Amino acid sequence: MARVEELSPRMVQVTVQGADLGGLAGAGPAASIRVLLPEPGTAELVVPAWAGNEFLRPDGSRAIIRTLTPKRVDADAGELDVAVVVHGDGAASQWVRAAAAGQPVAVSGPGRGYAIPEDGTAYLLAGDETALPAIGQLLEALPVGAEVEAHVELAASEGRIPLPERAGVTVGWHELRPGDPPGAALVDAVSRAPVDGRTHVWVAGEAASVQRIRRMLFEERGLARDRATVRGYWKHGRRAGSGDEA
Repeated sequence: MARVEELSPRMVQVTVQGADLGGLAGAGPAASIRVLLPEPGTAELVVPAWAGNEFLRPDGSRAIIRTLTPKRVDADAGELDVAVVVHGDGAASQWVRAAAAGQPVAVSGPGRGYAIPEDGTAYLLAGDETALPAIGQLLEALPVGAEVEAHVELAASEGRIPLPERAGVTVGWHELRPGDPPGAALVDAVSRAPVDGRTHVWVAGEAASVQRIRRMLFEERGLARDRATVRGYWKHGRRAGSGDEA
């Protein structure tokens, strides 16, 4: 681990350094990597083994692994930037709060990025704070001249980070109301967004909410399935699975 930087009061960027990180370059926008985290309260990494359906440590406990967006990969410098949403006491939040230069970290990947449609002229991007790094990459990669509407749900107003500026883009920021479940503001924003036969849709966020968006797009609004990419990044209330990552 090389550097730790605060992007906002709710998001921290960690720069990882290593000779093998160049292999993550060229994965495409909104790709994914897996990061092995130490047990909270320690800096020691215990490399797990694949047990058929999950990674387990030698003592039989589940490894703490989070799926993140590779925000920046510099193959020449052997550097990787990842961003983590910090909230609560989840494993990833504890990791970045305690992170310091020189601590070990293990990374695998990359997973597939978003294949940008060659015929795309209109795009709808939607996600919560965990999707902000991917949305930023997509805004840089989408075709010049395309119409782009983006919607981001924030758990708190201080979760905003700057997004790339480009012509033809509108961005809506939607703060979650107190007491509402994660994803409620995003579902509402997507339900009101214009979607027609030209629109390609990319959505990522809390798993239950993006499933609601998936059904809305396909069953209620009649969007063709090959025009949408919908990804669950984390599950509300699940401490052991994908949680407080971006």
